Amino acid sequence: MDVISLVSIVAALFIVISLSEPLADRTRLPYTVVLAIIGTLIGLGAVFLADHGRDFLGLPLAVEMFELNIRSSVFLAVLLPTLLFQVSLGLNLRRMADDWVPILVMAVLAVVVATFVIGFALTPFTTLPLMACLMLGAIVATTDPSAVVSIFRNIAAPQRLTRIVEGESLLNDAAAIALFGFFLTFVMLGVPNPTLRDALVGFPTLVFGGIGIGWIFARVCVALFALMRRYPLAQVSLSVALPYVTYLVADQVLGFSGVIAVVVAGMTLNYLGPGRLTPASWAYLREVWDVLAHWAGALIFLLAAFLVPRLLGDVQLRDLALIGVVIVAATFARLFMLYGVLPLLTAARLSPRVDRPYRVAILWGGLRGAVTLALALAVTENLRVPADIQREVGILATGFTLFTLLFQGTTLRWIISFLGLDRLSRLDRALSNQVIAVALENVRGEVANTTKRHELTREIVRSEAKRFATRLDDAMGKAEAADEIGDRDRITLGLVALAGRERDMILEAFREQQISARLAEAMLSDADRLIERTRAGGRDEYRTTGRLSLARGQWYRFAILLHNRLGLSGLLSRMTADRFEILLNQRLIL
Repeated sequence: MDVISLVSIVAALFIVISLSEPLADRTRLPYTVVLAIIGTLIGLGAVFLADHGRDFLGLPLAVEMFELNIRSSVFLAVLLPTLLFQVSLGLNLRRMADDWVPILVMAVLAVVVATFVIGFALTPFTTLPLMACLMLGAIVATTDPSAVVSIFRNIAAPQRLTRIVEGESLLNDAAAIALFGFFLTFVMLGVPNPTLRDALVGFPTLVFGGIGIGWIFARVCVALFALMRRYPLAQVSLSVALPYVTYLVADQVLGFSGVIAVVVAGMTLNYLGPGRLTPASWAYLREVWDVLAHWAGALIFLLAAFLVPRLLGDVQLRDLALIGVVIVAATFARLFMLYGVLPLLTAARLSPRVDRPYRVAILWGGLRGAVTLALALAVTENLRVPADIQREVGILATGFTLFTLLFQGTTLRWIISFLGLDRLSRLDRALSNQVIAVALENVRGEVANTTKRHELTREIVRSEAKRFATRLDDAMGKAEAADEIGDRDRITLGLVALAGRERDMILEAFREQQISARLAEAMLSDADRLIERTRAGGRDEYRTTGRLSLARGQWYRFAILLHNRLGLSGLLSRMTADRFEILLNQRLIL
């Protein structure tokens, strides 16, 4: 394929991506599901052209596009690092630290449980060895809940719940890929099977080695940012190189987990970047990465779905029954985590309470996507894997992915509506009515000022004022309705408004450069926590969370211990200076 053809194919793919978003909005389907459907149709076109000759309709470019050779390395080494790095870069790490236990449990333990439940469930019904079944379990264990996360954001779901689902989607890819690599070694011919000792030593080395490489490379990148202070474009260019260099060194050179290394590099840059870059440079860097991740995510789904007909080439009726077994086993594993493990974490006060409708939405929104198809493709490309295992893994993984996308994905919004999650609670409805009333009151003031400034005629003013007054009176009536909420909820609304004003003043102080970017982020995190928990628990949670933001945390006590016992005062001095500045600004704002 020549360069002109490749450029034409890339341009065609971007046209498809640009048209998919408005199509998803029009059809009320998740964006990734629309991409998967379009990609599958393109793949079916490839099969049709292969059967009816290369010169069908005289479209040589279409033929070349359908014959594009897509390998698993395109997903794992090119597109996936971009997507994982951007998600890591956009996380609120300080808020995620509050929920690190449920995030790790739902990401790591859920992948392990799904792997073994699916593997052992398949064994009685197939001739594949147990290790091949476990490898298949690891392939389909990783979820892509981007659809349910986007819907949760639109319906004002609890922010802690959204963060847990986001954290799970970020970390379970790394856990699933690591487990996949471990079980793949047992399946490949001519490769010695790892012993239990190898697993106990090798798996932690894989994980912690990736963590170390990601942290080191991100720290080097941040140090180079300081040398490029006057060159924001150079800083962005360096950040684009960071995930790829990290992945290649960790995965190809040192044999560690490249996925974990990329995630840690993104989280480290997320934590240190705002304090090293100017606010404008950091905002520009984030915007660039948002665009890159949008393209990478769309291409992952589009190209992965393009492979579906190829992977399902010789599916048989018996294979459909095995796909049903995988569906039942995966659903059971998910139910065990949501209704067995998660309530235990809530009882131990390690996780927020997740109401039943949200659990059903998380269960139904556990879609499988491009990572599953990429790992299945990696198995079919591996010449050391027996042909029967290649075929079975490709068909079962692809069939299960299609089921989640075409059945669960297309009905997810209906499930959300049926559960009533798309309707505001009484408190949120009252809050929205008050916001609308205040906004209209501000507009009325602006209209009056505009009338005086431009000396509009009395007829124009009277007609506009009459139409506007009706809307304002209606909004004020809804906001002041006595039977809308009780006194306890009114107090909650007042405290939420108070915390919101505190957040606004922190932003004003940051824009006026009274607070550094790093400390402003910490104060905004405390204000967000105050708003979120006050909405959930009212006055008591406002009081408790306010005290928590003023407390000295475990790291501060650790710094005191280092100072008293070892005479190491650097950490304590930095944390004391930060604490003094935060407390001073909080007192001024309050």
